[in-house]
Amino acid sequence: MAKENVQKNEERLEQIESTLGKTEMFIENNHKTIVIAVAAIVIVVLAIFGVRKFIVEPREEAAQAAIFRAEQYFENDDYATALNGDGEHAGFMDIIDEYGSTKTGNLARYYAGVCYLNTGDFDNAIKYLGAFKGKDQIVKPLARGAMGDAYLELDNAAEAAKCYEKAAKESKNTFTSPMFMMKAGLAYEMVEDYQKALEMYKLIKADYPNSNEGFSIEKYIAYVEAKLSK
Repeated sequence: MAKENVQKNEERLEQIESTLGKTEMFIENNHKTIVIAVAAIVIVVLAIFGVRKFIVEPREEAAQAAIFRAEQYFENDDYATALNGDGEHAGFMDIIDEYGSTKTGNLARYYAGVCYLNTGDFDNAIKYLGAFKGKDQIVKPLARGAMGDAYLELDNAAEAAKCYEKAAKESKNTFTSPMFMMKAGLAYEMVEDYQKALEMYKLIKADYPNSNEGFSIEKYIAYVEAKLSK
């Protein structure tokens, strides 16, 4: 038994030595290729770091500084000035043009869409709200819901209902979800899709009974059920 173990160990050692020998031979035969590949990886990593450190981050900081005054106008409901600037300070459209590839530039698209919505330019509202690519759990559904408002202003209740439903489901929370479910239900009622309206209202009752919408949801359910029973 001891001899067998010794023999097996010797065989394993020979296999390891053989493998190591092949590895060394491969490295020796492909030395230049390996060096070039490693150098290329290092260059790519350094390039990515350099772009982020010396281009992306400074542009992001500049965009954040530039958008500050436009946000102030927005908070004061001066949507036209927030959108186009005051002649001295940039508006959201300027931010989009100059810093559109930054996170702040992306946020400016949301602001611009809301400004257009509040100034009655509903087509541009839909355009810029649709271009906004957000991940924030509140802003993302608000953008989709604002698109619904714009479609509703354009007398397209069917598309508005779809936007409201997506807004309600994109980020499930007690603030935006029941609000947009209610809006979706009302929009579905406008196009006489009472089954979808009932679906929205029942979701509010089941998932958000303590929300503002949930307190009065029974009458909406009763109304659409009566419509469906005719």
